[in-house]
Amino acid sequence: MDEIELRQLRCLVAIVDEGTFTDAAIALGVSQAAVSRTLAGLERALGVRLLRRTSREVTPTATGLRVVERARRVLGDVADLVQEATSGHTRLRIGYAWSAVGRHTVAFQRGWNAAHPGVDLHLIRVNSPSAGLSEGACDLAVVRRPLDDRRFDTAIVGLERRLCALAADDPLARRRSVRLADLTGRTVMTDRRTGTTTPDLWPPGARPAVEEIRSVDDWLTEIAAGRGIGVTAESTAHQYPRTGIVYRPVRDAEPVAVRLAWWRDDPHPAHQAVLELLSELYRSG
Repeated sequence: MDEIELRQLRCLVAIVDEGTFTDAAIALGVSQAAVSRTLAGLERALGVRLLRRTSREVTPTATGLRVVERARRVLGDVADLVQEATSGHTRLRIGYAWSAVGRHTVAFQRGWNAAHPGVDLHLIRVNSPSAGLSEGACDLAVVRRPLDDRRFDTAIVGLERRLCALAADDPLARRRSVRLADLTGRTVMTDRRTGTTTPDLWPPGARPAVEEIRSVDDWLTEIAAGRGIGVTAESTAHQYPRTGIVYRPVRDAEPVAVRLAWWRDDPHPAHQAVLELLSELYRSG
């Protein structure tokens, strides 16, 4: 695989698009002999024949068609990478695991677009501890539990109440609020990777049973079916209202800190502006 080069993939695509080696050479700005050598090198590296060549036309083999399709995707990804790296940060991707910034989400999007029309904002859900930051899926991340990874810096932008999610026909759903002690003896559905709820929220000897789920969709489905309950940040209720589920405040539980996270050694230039806007929204909310 180390022998395959981007110029070989460009050459193959050019031959197929232009229809002849001569026209491909003109499009690439090289000699026809260079096109022939480059294609031969790619076929040698892959160990397969990619094109059938006659005196009148050049057509891809069955394998060649598949390789051309993948080559287009690879070249497109490389073009996107170059555009992103050289565009002066005209796109901002903010990751989140379950909920973005709850009831502030729309105000944040609109406020950002009005103040920074030249920087496109994209909110991306990635259910990982860093909400996609360590995976390279985003530039900044909203997280609701501390990150112990020293590669990242974080700052608290606000606090959210803890709510209990219950099936609508659960006896506790008739109350206006609940206490942690009311949940002892119940099964709490949690996401160990990104969730804000652990048994440590309860005192020893009064902890509920815990069942792990893998996504917010599974969490909602299990709770609606009455298989368990959930304890979550307030933002979840705003982002995921669901028929058959009610949310009630847990009045004796500590609030959840909402943090903005970024790469310590290479922060996105917009991180300070995002930090200020989110902090203002939570303060004024």
